[in-house]
Amino acid sequence: MRTSIRLLPLAALALVVGGGAAQAQREARPATSPRDGRPAAGEWAAYGRDPLGSRWSPLAQLTRENVGRLAVAWHVHTGELLPAHAARHRTSFESTPIVVDGTLYVSTPTGRVLALEPETGRTRWTFDPRMDRTVRFGDFTNRGVSTWTDPAARPGSPCARRIYLTPIDGRLIALDAATGTPCRGFGTAGTVDLRRGLRNRPYETAEYEVTSPPAVVNGILVVGSAVADNGRAEAASGEVRGYDARTGALRWTWDPVPQRPDDPAYATWEGPRAHHTGAANAWSVIAADPQRDLVVVPTSSPSPDYYGGERLGSNRYASSVVALRASTGALVWTFQTVHHDLWDYDNAAPPALVTVRRAGRDVPAVLQATKTGMLYVLDRETGEPLFPVEERPVPASTVPGERAWPTQPFSSLPALSPHRLDPDSIFGLNDADRAACRATLSRLRNEGIFTPPSLEGTVALPSNVGGAHWGGVAYDLERRIVVVPVNRIAAVVQLIRAEGADGDALRSEGERLGYETTRMRGTPYIMRRRIFRAPSGVPCTPPPFGTLVALSLDTGKKLWEVPLGSIEGIVRGADADSAALASWGSPSLGGPIATAGGLVFIAATLDRHLRAFDIETGRELWRAPLPAGGKATPMTFEGRDGRQYLVIAAGGDGEIFGRGDDLIAYALPQAAMRRRPAPEGSR
Repeated sequence: MRTSIRLLPLAALALVVGGGAAQAQREARPATSPRDGRPAAGEWAAYGRDPLGSRWSPLAQLTRENVGRLAVAWHVHTGELLPAHAARHRTSFESTPIVVDGTLYVSTPTGRVLALEPETGRTRWTFDPRMDRTVRFGDFTNRGVSTWTDPAARPGSPCARRIYLTPIDGRLIALDAATGTPCRGFGTAGTVDLRRGLRNRPYETAEYEVTSPPAVVNGILVVGSAVADNGRAEAASGEVRGYDARTGALRWTWDPVPQRPDDPAYATWEGPRAHHTGAANAWSVIAADPQRDLVVVPTSSPSPDYYGGERLGSNRYASSVVALRASTGALVWTFQTVHHDLWDYDNAAPPALVTVRRAGRDVPAVLQATKTGMLYVLDRETGEPLFPVEERPVPASTVPGERAWPTQPFSSLPALSPHRLDPDSIFGLNDADRAACRATLSRLRNEGIFTPPSLEGTVALPSNVGGAHWGGVAYDLERRIVVVPVNRIAAVVQLIRAEGADGDALRSEGERLGYETTRMRGTPYIMRRRIFRAPSGVPCTPPPFGTLVALSLDTGKKLWEVPLGSIEGIVRGADADSAALASWGSPSLGGPIATAGGLVFIAATLDRHLRAFDIETGRELWRAPLPAGGKATPMTFEGRDGRQYLVIAAGGDGEIFGRGDDLIAYALPQAAMRRRPAPEGSR
């Protein structure tokens, strides 16, 4: 069934549809809040299903045997393309819905929240935060909402269950889950301004954004931020903050750029302005362990990304995995994935808090996949690696004023993506492509991963979009298999002396695959980068350009790797048949989920399909075309009709992933339900 959501004029910030339905929703089932934060088996209560973020569902109705019979159950439009709600600039629909208490909640790029009946897609209410849609945000998106049940509230009373929204313009908003009305006792009329109190104030609205939902742990909302890349050395600061879930009062602040001389990391930031550095923010999803009173925070590179002469040293806490006490913000442990980051190697993937088996015992762990194409497995209580990590020498910088860190941490687990571009492996559609790629390569520094940016230009492999990226990982709790989408494309990064530079040095091509150029204020340099690609548009790196990789965390070995997606229909004039194009894979942005039925679901690719894979073999079992790229992470839940549903946001990004406002749910047809086989793949 395909329905359209019709949005009537809003007389207030929230539009409530069906007061009787809202009251019935309040009374339908009691809201629960177990201390470990795990939802009921059929729910998907957080971005990663639960606060731990494994993205694994115990539902097993969908199996290897019947997944091929999945069909569209409902298809709605969020209205984001209508003139009343559309942004002036490109937006990206990257939201993962949640389902709790019999309602599905999804957010749009402009921060609107829709509450839907999960079995039909019918609207229960909508809320519009009325943000300024004319601002050109760098990543104009919103990846979802969070929820919390107030244990002190009377069941069924207003705001007993809340939905928390962080629109990109830097607000934290609490809504009544039943009606969409702002919770008046939270902040100021339901809103907290996250721009207030920052150490480095944003110089413009678009420099400071929030794209990920807050972590909710024991009555505390933990919020990160997204800071615009490469604009200036003293960019907006990236403090992580904890707020009271009931009142919105600030409880604590943690700064990834240490400010106190007695902080053990203070001396790792060298130079007179080093402690004024901005960013190092946590723009990805933060994971939480309510039982241990922990939040695990993935931090990003300090500002600016590609020149660190104003912030010499290892820059500890930046580009790191950091565990904080959720109740106080106190540092518990930290593990740095990149020292003195010069490559925009943010920890973009959300951490996954899982249990692994080591030396015959179960160990609580943190999985962190990185843009460097590595997977780190850390002890959740200490931060110590559970699989060895080796510090290896890496190339030095030749840029005046820069001092690259001499070593970097390499995981002993199999690399998820290539770390070096061999000139003999240069790729292209034809001889002219390959000749052009080789000619460019001959002028660049190309000494493998962690070769610093240079004045002549440097091959960065993986590129700034990974390796592993913000799509993150899925972890099968029963089979102890981790699945990661991986990009295998390179970028070319060049620093240009700003003094005396002509206008061409600041030329940008206005699209993601073209040149991106920026004046890094507070430094002597301009940064210019682009994807390393041939004249035909294909990457100069050999295919596959994107893969799905599975590792066993029992053995530490790679189980399988398969091309993810296809560039068929994207690259025109390719002298290759369909089978070859399909084997080339596709760059991807979006995440996977795993289920007890032995399945992995992922969209994420440029070819605009949603796919199912066998988690034990990597065999593709099913695919469905999407109206625009599913640049998001899917989710699954059990409806009140007993069916297991699969939902994906398929709205693209207004550019290479296409453009739409589609939210699509799949399920087995009722006839297939009546004759479905036993879930052999479940355990």
